[in-house]
Amino acid sequence: MRWNRLSDVNLNHYPYPSRRNVLVGRRGAVTTSQPQAALAGMEMLLQGGNAVDAAVAMAIALTVLEPTSNGIGSDAFALVHDGERLHGLCANGASPAGLSCEAFSAEGTVPTRGWRAVTVPGAPAAWRALHERFGRLPFEALFAPAVRYAREGFAVTPEVGRGWAWAERVYGPLEEACYQPFKRVFFPGGRAPRPGEVWRSPQHAETLLELAQTGCESFYTGRLAQRMVEFSAYTGGWMSRADLAGFRVEWVEPLSVRYRGLEVHQIPPPTQGLAALMALGILEGLELGRHPRDSAEGFHLQIEAMKLALTEVRAQVADPRHMSTSAAELLHPAHLARLRARIGEQALEAEAGLPQGGTVYLAAADGELWVSFIQSNYMGFGSGILVEGTGIALQNRGAGFVLQEGHPNRYAPGKKPFHTIIPGFLTQEGRPLGPFGVMGGPMQPQGHLQVVVNLADYGLNPQAALDAPRWQWRGGRVVELEPTVPLHVVEGLRERGHEVVLQPEWASFGRGQVVLRHKEALLAATEPRADGLALAW
Repeated sequence: MRWNRLSDVNLNHYPYPSRRNVLVGRRGAVTTSQPQAALAGMEMLLQGGNAVDAAVAMAIALTVLEPTSNGIGSDAFALVHDGERLHGLCANGASPAGLSCEAFSAEGTVPTRGWRAVTVPGAPAAWRALHERFGRLPFEALFAPAVRYAREGFAVTPEVGRGWAWAERVYGPLEEACYQPFKRVFFPGGRAPRPGEVWRSPQHAETLLELAQTGCESFYTGRLAQRMVEFSAYTGGWMSRADLAGFRVEWVEPLSVRYRGLEVHQIPPPTQGLAALMALGILEGLELGRHPRDSAEGFHLQIEAMKLALTEVRAQVADPRHMSTSAAELLHPAHLARLRARIGEQALEAEAGLPQGGTVYLAAADGELWVSFIQSNYMGFGSGILVEGTGIALQNRGAGFVLQEGHPNRYAPGKKPFHTIIPGFLTQEGRPLGPFGVMGGPMQPQGHLQVVVNLADYGLNPQAALDAPRWQWRGGRVVELEPTVPLHVVEGLRERGHEVVLQPEWASFGRGQVVLRHKEALLAATEPRADGLALAW
């Protein structure tokens, strides 16, 4: 089946259980995992701002509204189409120059919490860079909703409350001095706020105001940078003024593959976006569309393609300065054909060392600008370090390194780790169709693959493409399935050698957003696995 125009899809057809319909608008659309953040984006559009203004306002608001997944100390990536071409933005930092490999691996494993896991955060620089290049409203205006939410408080939503309760069990027992400001802010009264309870963070509000007034420069060279360095020194960290001052965002050329008449775009290494492109490139040579959407054959082919792609990516992808194999070589048709030839009737055994997640994704469009944006602290709240008196919760992206000798992603000072977060984008014959993304550690490229397949091979509208039951490869032959996957698919996969695990809920299968062009309108969708909201006008 070939999918040529989004106008072919049926906007009234919802074959899977959903709490939502696709939203249709003319002037602009926003979608993300928190309703108040979506409102922040729409607020910018209604003030005369553009899609970049809306996206940045949503990203800033999410540091308050979904601290279980991101914060001021996050990393970020973006894809922005300006009507002429697609631009890629990387805002991911390197490990501290003063943190040796011996100190990093002192406990014999890759650290997941504390200062050793912290790399230089890039999110504030991403907000500034996007606004400087594309924004229309004053920079300070983009912070207003987030400051309001932090000062006045917001009622915790159900899925965020679920993540907060999980974090209480993880971070609650940590007794070292570096974790205490974090625990006081995020676990007031010694526990996580419950869904429906109001949480406030006045320090967060003051820091956001300072970032707004200084164009985020305070974070890298000013007073906030000094606070971070002093707190690092006081609590046994390695972050220096030079580490922060030396940070720069990178504008990069996105990677892409053609799939069923579409162009699918991703950020290049060190992200895992390459895995989604490789898997789609493998599937492009198979007649997936002849198998029904809910069939064991269709699921099997997708799982095997992704398994092969993720295994390669985890072995090869790292800070591009340290890679011995290029992205172009991994995407070469001959290489993809060799991988495709390995797919048979039975499940392959493969290991990938899959990472964890903790991320927010958002999309915005106004008909002229189209934005796919993602930011993350990683592994939920991240490192568990909050710079005292600031509300700056720091990511733990150093946990993306490995210790294996000779591996391109082996830890080194001043090096960027393998990165899980990936914004996606679709074009057709160079024209923007729109942004899409699915957050969630190793689920991200797997979710990207499934959303694209649902759109391109099965002709689903954006909401149905997000609603559809998902699978997730976990390593070896283990595949997790959502409870809504039909029984004949479950049994068919087991017959093909997959070790099927049925999950009782949706929590581990990512949370996606889509905004796509439809004739002269915009379609916005947010899936039922999150607290999210799509808005269009």
